[in-house]
Amino acid sequence: MYVTQGTFSYLPALTDEQIKAQVQYCIDHGWAVSVEYTDDPHPRNFLWDMWGLPMFEMRDPAAILLEVTRCREANPEKYVRVNAYDSTLGRQTTALSFIVERPEHEPGFRLERQESHDRQLRYTLHAYSADRPAGDRYRP
Repeated sequence: MYVTQGTFSYLPALTDEQIKAQVQYCIDHGWAVSVEYTDDPHPRNFLWDMWGLPMFEMRDPAAILLEVTRCREANPEKYVRVNAYDSTLGRQTTALSFIVERPEHEPGFRLERQESHDRQLRYTLHAYSADRPAGDRYRP
Protein backbone atom coordinates (compact mmCIF):
# COMPACT_ATOMS: atom_id res chain seq x y z
CA MET A 1 0.00 0.00 0.00
CA TYR A 2 1.33 3.40 -0.95
CA VAL A 3 -0.12 6.22 1.16
CA THR A 4 -1.27 9.03 -1.11
CA GLN A 5 -1.47 12.36 0.68
CA GLY A 6 -0.52 15.83 -0.46
CA THR A 7 0.86 17.08 -3.71
CA PHE A 8 2.88 14.66 -5.87
CA SER A 9 1.53 11.66 -3.93
CA TYR A 10 0.72 9.68 -7.08
CA LEU A 11 4.20 10.19 -8.51
CA PRO A 12 7.34 8.20 -7.73
CA ALA A 13 9.34 9.42 -4.73
CA LEU A 14 11.02 12.77 -5.31
CA THR A 15 14.80 12.96 -5.47
CA ASP A 16 16.66 15.44 -3.30
CA GLU A 17 17.17 17.69 -6.34
CA GLN A 18 13.42 17.66 -7.05
CA ILE A 19 12.67 18.41 -3.38
CA LYS A 20 15.15 21.28 -3.50
CA ALA A 21 13.46 22.65 -6.63
CA GLN A 22 10.04 22.53 -4.92
CA VAL A 23 11.45 24.28 -1.85
CA GLN A 24 12.91 26.96 -4.12
CA TYR A 25 9.45 27.39 -5.66
CA CYS A 26 8.03 27.93 -2.15
CA ILE A 27 10.74 30.45 -1.29
CA ASP A 28 10.15 32.32 -4.57
CA HIS A 29 6.48 32.71 -3.59
CA GLY A 30 7.35 33.94 -0.08
CA TRP A 31 5.96 30.89 1.70
CA ALA A 32 7.38 29.70 5.04
CA VAL A 33 8.56 26.08 4.91
CA SER A 34 8.33 23.51 7.70
CA VAL A 35 9.23 19.84 8.09
CA GLU A 36 6.98 17.34 9.91
CA TYR A 37 7.00 13.60 10.67
CA THR A 38 4.62 10.90 11.93
CA ASP A 39 4.13 7.17 12.23
CA ASP A 40 0.35 7.45 11.77
CA PRO A 41 -0.48 8.81 8.29
CA HIS A 42 -4.25 8.40 8.67
CA PRO A 43 -5.97 10.96 6.38
CA ARG A 44 -7.60 12.67 9.37
CA ASN A 45 -4.31 12.89 11.25
CA PHE A 46 -3.22 16.16 9.72
CA LEU A 47 -1.35 17.34 12.84
CA TRP A 48 2.03 15.68 12.47
CA ASP A 49 4.99 16.28 14.82
CA MET A 50 7.00 19.33 13.82
CA TRP A 51 10.71 19.07 13.19
CA GLY A 52 11.72 22.39 14.70
CA LEU A 53 9.86 25.60 13.97
CA PRO A 54 8.69 26.75 10.53
CA MET A 55 11.55 28.42 8.68
CA PHE A 56 9.95 31.82 8.12
CA GLU A 57 13.04 33.75 7.05
CA MET A 58 15.00 30.92 5.41
CA ARG A 59 15.85 31.77 1.80
CA ASP A 60 18.34 28.97 1.08
CA PRO A 61 16.76 25.73 -0.21
CA ALA A 62 19.94 23.79 0.65
CA ALA A 63 19.52 24.69 4.35
CA ILE A 64 15.91 23.48 4.29
CA LEU A 65 16.98 20.28 2.54
CA LEU A 66 19.55 19.81 5.32
CA GLU A 67 16.70 19.93 7.87
CA VAL A 68 14.77 17.37 5.79
CA THR A 69 17.84 15.11 5.82
CA ARG A 70 18.26 15.50 9.59
CA CYS A 71 14.60 14.63 10.14
CA ARG A 72 14.92 11.57 7.88
CA GLU A 73 17.97 10.36 9.79
CA ALA A 74 16.32 10.86 13.20
CA ASN A 75 13.07 9.17 12.08
CA PRO A 76 14.08 6.40 9.65
CA GLU A 77 10.82 4.42 9.79
CA LYS A 78 8.37 7.33 9.76
CA TYR A 79 6.71 9.53 7.20
CA VAL A 80 8.34 12.93 6.63
CA ARG A 81 6.69 15.77 4.76
CA VAL A 82 7.42 19.34 3.75
CA ASN A 83 4.76 22.02 4.17
CA ALA A 84 4.70 25.54 2.76
CA TYR A 85 2.55 28.19 4.44
CA ASP A 86 1.14 31.20 2.62
CA SER A 87 0.45 34.13 4.96
CA THR A 88 -0.81 36.60 2.34
CA LEU A 89 -4.43 36.19 3.48
CA GLY A 90 -3.49 37.09 7.05
CA ARG A 91 -3.76 33.53 8.33
CA GLN A 92 -1.78 30.32 8.08
CA THR A 93 -2.82 28.61 4.87
CA THR A 94 -1.09 25.50 3.56
CA ALA A 95 -0.14 26.28 -0.01
CA LEU A 96 1.87 23.12 -0.68
CA SER A 97 2.43 19.87 1.21
CA PHE A 98 4.24 16.74 0.04
CA ILE A 99 5.74 13.58 1.51
CA VAL A 100 9.53 13.27 1.16
CA GLU A 101 10.17 10.05 3.12
CA ARG A 102 8.22 6.86 3.79
CA PRO A 103 8.82 3.71 5.82
CA GLU A 104 10.17 0.81 3.80
CA HIS A 105 6.96 -1.15 4.49
CA GLU A 106 3.55 0.57 4.44
CA PRO A 107 0.94 -1.81 5.89
CA GLY A 108 -2.11 0.13 4.67
CA PHE A 109 -5.65 0.58 5.94
CA ARG A 110 -8.82 -1.46 6.33
CA LEU A 111 -12.38 -0.30 6.04
CA GLU A 112 -14.41 -0.91 9.19
CA ARG A 113 -18.17 -1.09 9.00
CA GLN A 114 -20.29 -0.02 11.97
CA GLU A 115 -23.98 -0.65 12.25
CA SER A 116 -25.96 2.13 13.88
CA HIS A 117 -29.57 2.76 14.83
CA ASP A 118 -32.28 2.32 12.18
CA ARG A 119 -30.01 -0.02 10.23
CA GLN A 120 -27.70 2.82 9.23
CA LEU A 121 -24.19 1.86 8.23
CA ARG A 122 -21.12 3.96 8.95
CA TYR A 123 -17.64 3.34 7.64
CA THR A 124 -14.26 4.37 8.95
CA LEU A 125 -10.64 3.74 8.00
CA HIS A 126 -8.33 1.92 10.40
CA ALA A 127 -4.57 1.94 9.85
CA TYR A 128 -2.99 -1.47 10.32
CA SER A 129 0.02 0.33 11.76
CA ALA A 130 -2.13 1.67 14.63
CA ASP A 131 -2.46 -1.90 15.95
CA ARG A 132 1.10 -1.54 17.26
CA PRO A 133 2.28 1.03 19.83
CA ALA A 134 3.58 4.41 18.69
CA GLY A 135 7.27 4.31 17.80
CA ASP A 136 7.05 0.61 16.92
CA ARG A 137 4.55 0.72 14.07
CA TYR A 138 6.80 0.15 11.08
CA ARG A 139 9.37 -2.28 12.41
CA PRO A 140 9.47 -5.67 10.69
